[in-house]
Amino acid sequence: MVKKLIDSGEAVGIVAAQSLGEPGTQMTMRTFHYAGVAEQVPTGLPRLIELVDARREPAQPLTDIYLIPRYVKDKKKNEEVAIALEHVSLSDVCTVTENFVRKELRIKVDLKFAQSKGITVKNIISMLRLQLDKIGKIKSKRDQILLHVDTTYAKLRKITLKVKAVSLKGVKGLNRATVVHSEKTGEYFIRAGGFNMHDVKKVDDLDYGRLYSNNVREIEKHFGIEAARNAMLKEIKQVMDLQGLLVDVRHLMLISDAMCARGSVEPVGRHGLSGRKSSVLARAAFEETVKHLVNASIEGQEDPLNGVTENIIIGQTVKLGTGKVRLVMR
Repeated sequence: MVKKLIDSGEAVGIVAAQSLGEPGTQMTMRTFHYAGVAEQVPTGLPRLIELVDARREPAQPLTDIYLIPRYVKDKKKNEEVAIALEHVSLSDVCTVTENFVRKELRIKVDLKFAQSKGITVKNIISMLRLQLDKIGKIKSKRDQILLHVDTTYAKLRKITLKVKAVSLKGVKGLNRATVVHSEKTGEYFIRAGGFNMHDVKKVDDLDYGRLYSNNVREIEKHFGIEAARNAMLKEIKQVMDLQGLLVDVRHLMLISDAMCARGSVEPVGRHGLSGRKSSVLARAAFEETVKHLVNASIEGQEDPLNGVTENIIIGQTVKLGTGKVRLVMR
């Protein structure tokens, strides 16, 4: 008895494409709320398109951060770390107005909001000095900071933008960090909007091995292609499960493997898998028909006619299933 997972000549690619495409067409465009996170997370068709297109970053990026085993059931510690992680820039707590006549910037601090984030006027002044080199004279009065800059009018506007972008606390790229309780494991973890794994790993008491983001490319960058493949599989499966669509995980595994097979996450479309097929006719049948045929003519390319598409185009039996077998008559 031969132990095999699948018959030789089985059209695995087509079956996988059908298994994902058919429920995909019936998928609703509704959005779904993650518990404890104020922002909406795209699921359904928009999220699926985002994944198979291997976008640089998702429309709603999220990062899940777990603390070391000692603190996973300590809610207070998780809340402390969440507050420390949440990024606050100067424009979040201050309003900046320009005075072109006096060549100065007036920074008005929202004291109530700043205190809720654990930021004082002294903190703001020290961060301005730290992050902006050759900054002019600084004067402060209760909730106001005056910044005198001896420069041209055009440069004053540039300085204003730099001042607004000054980072006061937290990890750049992370916003709205909330503590979530997992009912499955009974653990607490932090879910933050945005992503920045490079700076998150510098934070103390973090379990770096469990750090996760719904941005597959960010996972590829920090944990490698195998982790990105697993993340891609998890994300596609999650989209299907949330819609209540039962698709065998092996079809999703095949798609994830195909997207990550060359050592980097590639989209399925013409800039990725479909555009890199070895067959000229298969590439031409997908998109940009004339371009592929003209380029193949110029380079004198040959088509081995091994795939499904190209055999259908020329009216031959497809080399799959029974078409794999050739009988020779005497």
